[in-house]
Amino acid sequence: MFTLAEVASLNDIQPTYRILKPWWDVFMDYLAVVMLMVAIFAGTMQLTKDQVVCLPVLQSTVNSKAQASTSGKADFTTVEATTGQGEAASMRTVSFGSAPAVTPDIPLSRATSSQYQPTESGQEPKKEQKDSSGRKTNLDFQQYVFINQMCYHLALPWYSKYFPYLVLIHTIILIVSSNFWFKYPKTCSKIEHFVSILGKCFESPWTTKALSETACEDSEENKQRLTGASSLPKYVSTSSDEGSPSATTPMITKSGFKFSADKPMIEVPSVTILDKKDGEQAKALFEKVRKFRAHVEDSDLIYKLYVGQTVIKTVKFIFILCYTANFVNTISFEHICNPKVEHLIGYTQFECTHNMAYMLKKLLISYISLICVYGFICLYTLFWLFRIPLKEYSFEKVREESSFSDIPDVKNDFAFLLHMVDQYDQLYSKRFGVFLSEVSENKLREISLNHEWTFEKLRQHVSRNAQDKQELHLFMLSGVPDAVFDLTDLDVLKLELIPEAKIPAKISQMTNLQELHLCHCPAKVEQTAFSFLRDHLRCLHVKFTDVAEIPAWVYLLKNLRELYLIGNLNSENNKMIGLESLRELRHLKILHVKSNLTKIPPNITDVAPHLTKLVIHNDGTKLVVLNSLKKMTNVAELELQSCELERIPHAIFSLSNLQELDLKSNSIRTIEEIISFQHLKRLTCLKLWHNKIVNIPSSITHIKNLESLYLSNNKLESLPAAVFSLQKLRCLDVSYNSILLIPVEIGLLQNLQHFHITGNKIDVLPKQLFKCVKLRTLSLGQNCITSIPDKISQLVQLTHLELKGNCLDRLPATLGQCQLLRKSGLVVEDHLFDALPSEVKEVLNQDTSIPFANGI
Repeated sequence: MFTLAEVASLNDIQPTYRILKPWWDVFMDYLAVVMLMVAIFAGTMQLTKDQVVCLPVLQSTVNSKAQASTSGKADFTTVEATTGQGEAASMRTVSFGSAPAVTPDIPLSRATSSQYQPTESGQEPKKEQKDSSGRKTNLDFQQYVFINQMCYHLALPWYSKYFPYLVLIHTIILIVSSNFWFKYPKTCSKIEHFVSILGKCFESPWTTKALSETACEDSEENKQRLTGASSLPKYVSTSSDEGSPSATTPMITKSGFKFSADKPMIEVPSVTILDKKDGEQAKALFEKVRKFRAHVEDSDLIYKLYVGQTVIKTVKFIFILCYTANFVNTISFEHICNPKVEHLIGYTQFECTHNMAYMLKKLLISYISLICVYGFICLYTLFWLFRIPLKEYSFEKVREESSFSDIPDVKNDFAFLLHMVDQYDQLYSKRFGVFLSEVSENKLREISLNHEWTFEKLRQHVSRNAQDKQELHLFMLSGVPDAVFDLTDLDVLKLELIPEAKIPAKISQMTNLQELHLCHCPAKVEQTAFSFLRDHLRCLHVKFTDVAEIPAWVYLLKNLRELYLIGNLNSENNKMIGLESLRELRHLKILHVKSNLTKIPPNITDVAPHLTKLVIHNDGTKLVVLNSLKKMTNVAELELQSCELERIPHAIFSLSNLQELDLKSNSIRTIEEIISFQHLKRLTCLKLWHNKIVNIPSSITHIKNLESLYLSNNKLESLPAAVFSLQKLRCLDVSYNSILLIPVEIGLLQNLQHFHITGNKIDVLPKQLFKCVKLRTLSLGQNCITSIPDKISQLVQLTHLELKGNCLDRLPATLGQCQLLRKSGLVVEDHLFDALPSEVKEVLNQDTSIPFANGI
C-alpha cells in the first residue's frame, strides 16, 4: 500500500515550471489530486471493510415465489429492494443450474440435517428448539465464510469490485498527459532553458533600469511637448539645408528607444547605475536570449505536444464518462446468488448484501462529477488553443508601453511559451521583451562602456603619431565612450571594428579634430555632429568590406580635403561600382582608393576639377578602362599600383599638370611610350619600380625636368647614357636589377643627391661617381665590389653609405673626411668597421646633431 503523498508526487513538477501552468492546468491538477484521493479512499475502504453477507433462501420460500411467478404475480429471478432514500435497485440473480428437489413436507432444517448429519438423541431437538429464536439453517461458520466469498466473486458486478483501481489508473494517465511536455526530452531541455532565462530576465537590474528610464523619457517628452519648440537645446543645428543629409543618410533619429543625444540630457538617478557585475550578467543574458530565440523559433514541437496531450485528455474524459455512466445503476445493496454448491451447502440460492454498495455509489457519482468538470476544462483548453494563432506572438503592447519600438515579434515554440507565460503573469513577457531589443542591448553596452572607459583611462591611451599629432585609437569596443568627446585637444581619432559606433553632438567640443579613421565601423552621426564634421573635418579614412558599409554622410562632407577608401567597391556581379556621387566634396584634393576595380569609377570625375592627387591600389586586379583619367586635368600626383598594367596608359599623357607618376607593381615590360612624357612639362618624378622592364629607351632624355627616377626591382642589365643626360636628376634608384657596371657618364649628374644601386652585380666603382659631390645617400650593398676608392672623401655631404654584402677586405681611411657621415649612417660589416683606424672611428662615433645640422 502506498501513501497519498507518494501518489501525489506523480503530479509534482519543479516550482520554476509553474509560470508555464495556466489556470486551467492548475485547476486540472487539483482535480486530479481529488480523484486520486477518491481512488485511494475507495481502495482503502474496499481492502479493509468490503464484504458480502449471504443467507440461504429456504425451499418453501423459493417454491412460493416460483408459484407466484407462474401465476404472473412475481418473477423468480428478480427481487425489488428499496434503498434508504427510496431508490429502486434491481437485485441480480446468478444461476448455475437447477438444484435437486427437496421434499416440501419436511422442514428445510430437518431435511438438511437428515441428509448430512446423523440423528441425535431425543433431548437435543428439544434443547435446540428451546434456544433458537429464528429459523434454523444447520450451516456452520466455515460454510458461511465459504459462501460469502463465493458470492462476492459471482454475484457482485465487476465494476463494484474494481472501481477504485480503475479510478487510480485513469487519474495517473490524466496526470501523465498533463505534464508530459515537461518530461519529454526534446521539449524538456527547451522549457528548462526558457524558464531559466525568463527568471534571470525578470530579476535582472537592467530590466528595471531600462523600463524606468523609458518612463522618465516619456514624462520628459510630455514636458517637451507642452513647452513647445521655443526652447531648443543649444547644440541643435540651425544651419540651412545645404549639405544636410538625405532621408537615407544613417543619422541617429528619434525613432525607437529614445536614447539619442538629440534630446536634452536626462539626469539618471544614481540608484539606476549598474555595477560591472550586473552589466556583464545583463550582456550575457542578451546573448543567451539571442541564441535561444534562434534555436526555438525553428520548430513548433512544444506547441504540437501540448495540443496532443490536451486532445488525449479530452478523448480520455469522453471515454470514461461513456462507460462509467452505465455502471451507476449496477451497484446495489442486495444480490441473489446461485453458486451451484448444493452438494457442499445443501442450498441452491442465497440472498446477499454488499455493505460497501451505498458508499461506492456515492463515490462513483462524485467521480463522474469530477470527470465532467475536468472534461469541460479540457474543452475550454482546446478552444483557447485554436481560438488565436498561438504560434505568433506580438510585442505591440510592450512596444507602446516601454517605447522599445524595435522589439521583434516571435513565432513557433518561442511564441507559444510566451503565450503560456502571459496566462501566468504578463509582466514576465514585458520584462523579457527588454532583452529582445537591440536598442536596449546597445544602451546597456553604452552604459558598461562608459563605466569602463573613463576620461582618465582614455587619456592614457592618447599618443603622438609620426606627424606629431595627438591620436587616439579605439579597437573592438561595443561603442564609442562618451568621455572620448571630452578630449578637446585630440587631433586624430581612429575607430576600428566598432559596429555600433555613434557620434553624438558632443563631438563639437573637439575643435582640434581634423582627421577621422573608420575601420569597419559604419558610424552613425547626429544632425548636430554631422554639421560639425561637415565644417571641420579635413581627412577621413574609411576601411570597409562592402561598399554599403560606407556611411552616407561621408559623401556630404563639403570641406573634406583628403579621402581614403579601402575595400571592395564592386557590386556582387562585379559589373557596377556602388560608390555614390562625390559631387558634394567640393574641396577634396586627395583621393586614395584601395580596391579591386576593373575600371576607374566614373564618380571620381565629379571631383576632377579640384582633385590634385589620385591613388589607386588595385590588389592585383587588372585595370582595363582608364578613359576617366583624361578628365582629371588638374591632377598633379597619380599612383596606379598593382593594376596589372602591361604598358603605360595613354590617358596619362593628357594630364598636363602631372608632376609625379607612380606605376609600381604592375606588369610593364617596355616603356617605349615614355617619349610622350615630353608633353608633361611639369613631370618631375617617375616611379616604374617593381615591374618587368628590360631596358630604358634613349627617349628618356626628352623628360628634361625629371628629378627622381625609380627603376628598382626590374630586369635591367645596363644603364644607357641617356639617363645621365637628365641634368636635374636628384634621385636615381636602380636597385635589385642585373646591372654589371656603372657608366662613367654618371659624373655628369652634378645634382644627384641619392643613388641606389643595391642588389646588382657591380664589381668596380668608377672614379667619376665621386664627382657627384652633392650625394647624401649612396647605396652599394649586395654587389661584388672589392674595394672602395680613397676619392670617397670628396663626398663631403654624404650622410648614408651602404656597403654591406660586398667582397671588401678593408675600408678606406678617408671615410673620416666625410664630415656628415656617422656610424649610424654607415651600413657595413662589424669587422670592417673595427679595422678602421681609431681616429677614423672616433670621428664616425661623434655626436651627429651639430655637424648634421650644419650640413643641412
